[in-house]
Amino acid sequence: MSEQDRFEDDLLYALTRTGEGFHAEQAPLVAGGLDRGRRRWRRRSAAAVVGGAAALALVGTGAVYLSGSSPAPDALVAAGAGGTGGASSATAGGSTPVVSASASTPVISGDEVLATLQALLPQGRSTDAKGRGTDDQTLHGTFVGADLVFDDGQGKALISVGVQKHRKGQTQERTCPDPRRNRIDSCTVATLPDGSRLYLSQGYEYSDHRADTKEWLAVLTGPDGREITLSEWNAPKEKGAPDSRPNPPLTPAQLKAVVTDKSWDRIVAAVRVDGVDYTAQDTGLSLPDRRAILAALLPAGVTVTEFDGNEVFSDVQLSQGGGTGSLLLRVQKLVREPGDRTTEQLFEGATVLPDGARLKLYGPGAPSTDPKGQLVADVLRGDLRIMVAQGPAGKPLLTLDQLTSIAVSTQWKPKK
Repeated sequence: MSEQDRFEDDLLYALTRTGEGFHAEQAPLVAGGLDRGRRRWRRRSAAAVVGGAAALALVGTGAVYLSGSSPAPDALVAAGAGGTGGASSATAGGSTPVVSASASTPVISGDEVLATLQALLPQGRSTDAKGRGTDDQTLHGTFVGADLVFDDGQGKALISVGVQKHRKGQTQERTCPDPRRNRIDSCTVATLPDGSRLYLSQGYEYSDHRADTKEWLAVLTGPDGREITLSEWNAPKEKGAPDSRPNPPLTPAQLKAVVTDKSWDRIVAAVRVDGVDYTAQDTGLSLPDRRAILAALLPAGVTVTEFDGNEVFSDVQLSQGGGTGSLLLRVQKLVREPGDRTTEQLFEGATVLPDGARLKLYGPGAPSTDPKGQLVADVLRGDLRIMVAQGPAGKPLLTLDQLTSIAVSTQWKPKK
């Protein structure tokens, strides 16, 4: 995977984790922004062309910032990836590719995606139509979409569709928003006979009533990982255009008919799976295994109170006397593509340990600095990477030397 690919996925993952870390009163605003960012292919496209030279850092579930300096953000953005394999993903230097090409996978053009959408619409006239297919190099085949301005004789309306495919366990669960906090007329979530989940909502583009532009939405998520999102407005533009009709053209029943139509099957088959393949990076060390190893390596008096994560990343809460702190732990088996030098670049200038492992330190007093001043110990031993970082919660309980002692320990041994 290229540096550009990693940056895109780290960005999406970090934005999701940042939203999860906000307080409840901010959640509707954050959730709305993230939801729009996932479902609108134009915005996803914009994120994809951000310069790959920038590095993204996520300190826990807190602030996101950009830096063009040291590679430390690579460590931090992945380290903040707690949870159990949520909606988005964080990749890492030298990690398993997010997507892989297959000679048997068909190529779907943007015109084909557009034609599929147009064939499923009722009689009317389409203008300003455009599509994006798997041949679009910007998105690497992980997203296709189309949008157009549709007029059935009752007024022009923007209609947009996007198709993605997620790994098992990485599909975003959709729930109806609280009508007390969100401007919405109706919303339902239903399970279909094939196990798919269908989200239907009749809401508005703006929650602050600055305009009455309506946005109606259908999202189908399937057992095969598909996510088909169809949005429509009662205006020819998403924003900045006067409403041209009382309601969007398609009823909820018609929205459902479009996203559940079998004509999308061929397109879904051609879309590459997005997200990080954590199973390929799994060392076989379960969460209890990692917790036990870490507990044995902590200084006397420091205990683990909470331990959460997935196959690679862990968020750790610590206690010492009356104080609390946290760690960000990464235990990863690297699977590298031929010619991929990302890991080598990340560990350039590292200290070589007696057993051949390489150690890179970041933070105050370390050879490399971290933009946020965090302490990070990053070790590469063969294809095993161990990274321990001072977490964002509580006060710092461990020194850089103590973090280093944990990271360089040979007790971290893969079970597979």
